[in-house]
Amino acid sequence: MKTIKAYIQKYHMIESGDRIVAGISGGADSVCLFFALLELQKEMDFAFYAVHINHGYRGEASDRDEQFVRDLCEKYGVPLQVFSVDLESTAKKRKQSLEEAGREIRRGLFEKEMQSRNACKIALAHHENDNAETFLWNLCRGCGLHGLGGIRPVNGVYIRPLLGMTRGEIETFLQKRQQPYCTDATNLETDYTRNKLRHLVLPVLEEQINRQTIRHMNTTMEELRELDDYVEMQVEAAYRACVEKESDEICLIRKEPLSQYPELLQNKVIFRCLTETAATQKNLGRVHVEDVRALLEKQPGRCLDLPARVRAVREYEGVRLKKIRYEEEQPVKERRAEQTTVCLTIPGTTVLPEQNLKVTCRILEKNPLSEGTDIPQKTYTKWFDYDIIKKCLHIRTRQSGDWITVDGAGHRQKLKSWFVNEKIPYKQREEIPLIAEGNQIVWILGYRMGSAYRISSETKRILQIDVEKMKSTEEKKNG
Repeated sequence: MKTIKAYIQKYHMIESGDRIVAGISGGADSVCLFFALLELQKEMDFAFYAVHINHGYRGEASDRDEQFVRDLCEKYGVPLQVFSVDLESTAKKRKQSLEEAGREIRRGLFEKEMQSRNACKIALAHHENDNAETFLWNLCRGCGLHGLGGIRPVNGVYIRPLLGMTRGEIETFLQKRQQPYCTDATNLETDYTRNKLRHLVLPVLEEQINRQTIRHMNTTMEELRELDDYVEMQVEAAYRACVEKESDEICLIRKEPLSQYPELLQNKVIFRCLTETAATQKNLGRVHVEDVRALLEKQPGRCLDLPARVRAVREYEGVRLKKIRYEEEQPVKERRAEQTTVCLTIPGTTVLPEQNLKVTCRILEKNPLSEGTDIPQKTYTKWFDYDIIKKCLHIRTRQSGDWITVDGAGHRQKLKSWFVNEKIPYKQREEIPLIAEGNQIVWILGYRMGSAYRISSETKRILQIDVEKMKSTEEKKNG
C-alpha cells in the first residue's frame, strides 16, 4: 500500500473533495484498485464510485464477473453502475476489432458515468506490465517520442494509481488480504496482440535477459515522458511562431519561420497542425508529415489530399491545411465542369446572381483614340477591339487550357503560369471571374486584360464592358 500511496502523491492524482469513478472488471488489477481506494478513503476525503461493463462476450463467465463485482460493492458499500453491451455486434457495425471497439465503449461509458456522478476523475487499473506491453506494441508498429512514453499516470481526467506496481506485486497485495478475484480465460490465449506480448515476449525477456526487464522499461518510459514534455514546450513555442490559425479547420504553416527550427520540431509542428485540422490522429502519421514537408519545397499552387478530408495547398507563404467539405472533395476538373458559364449579351446586360455581378456591354462606333482622346482607366470598365472578337464571350472561372496574350508582340502565357507569377493565392484562383473567348482570356476581372484585344487608332468598333458588383440578398436586408 505504501507503493501505491507514494505513486499517487508523486503525480497528485487524488485531492481532498474529489469524486472518482473507477472501472472495476473483477480481475486482479481492478480488485486491487478497489481496495486501494477504500483504504485511501480512511485518510483522504473523496468519493468513490464503481463502474462495471458486461461486454456479453464470454457468456456465463461475463455474468459471473458482473455478479462478483455486485457482491463486492454491496459488501463494502460502494455505489455501483453496471452497463451491458453487445461487444461483438458493436465491433462488426463499427468495422473494428474487438479490442478497439471494447476500448472505445469503455471510455465512452466511463465518461458518461463521470458526468452522471458529477465526478472529476476516472481511475483505471493499469500497471507496469500493461505499460511494458504498450511500449513494445508502440515500438513494433512505429511511433514517435510520445508513443514511447507508454501509458501516462495522469492523462486528462484519467488517473492510474497502480502504474507503479507490477502484476506480481498486485497479486501479492491480494494474497495478503486473502481476497479472491476473477480470471478472464481469454487473457490466457494468444490470439490478441497484447496477449502475444504478455505470454510470448515479456517472459523471455524477463527469464533470459533480465529479471527486472519490466521495471527498467517503466523507468525508461518515465524519462521519455519527461523528455516528451520538454519537447512539447518547444513545439508550443515553434507552433506560435510558425502557424496562423484561421479557424478550427484551417491553418497556414509558414515556411520561412518554420525553417529556422530543427527538423524534429518542424515535424511535430506539422503533425500537430494535421491532427488539429482533421480533429483526429487516426490514419495520420509520419508519411503525411513528410508529404507536407515535400509540399513546402514545391511551387505555389500544388496541392495534395490527406486522410480525414484534409487538403494541403502550397501558397506563397507556406502550406495551408483545410478540412474540406464533401462537395469540395470532387476532383478539380469535375468542379470546374459544374461551374456556371454564361454567354454575354452584346450589346446588353447580363446578370449573374450567384456572383452578384451585373455585366453591361456597349458597342462604340466612334474611336476616341483617332481623335487623340485617352482610354478611360477604370478597374471595372474596359475597352476592347470588337472587330477582333469572332466568338461569343463567356464570363466564367478558369478552365484547363486557358491562356492570355501578355504583350503587343502576341506572346502567350498559360493562365496558371500568370497566376503563379503574379502570386495570386491558390484558393482565389478558382473564384476570380474571367471573360473569355474560348480558352483565350479577354479580361481577368480586377487584374488585367489580354493584350490581343487592346484597341488602337486603327480600331473601328469598340466593345465597352462595365462590371458592377450588386448587393447580395443579405446586404439588401441590412439596408
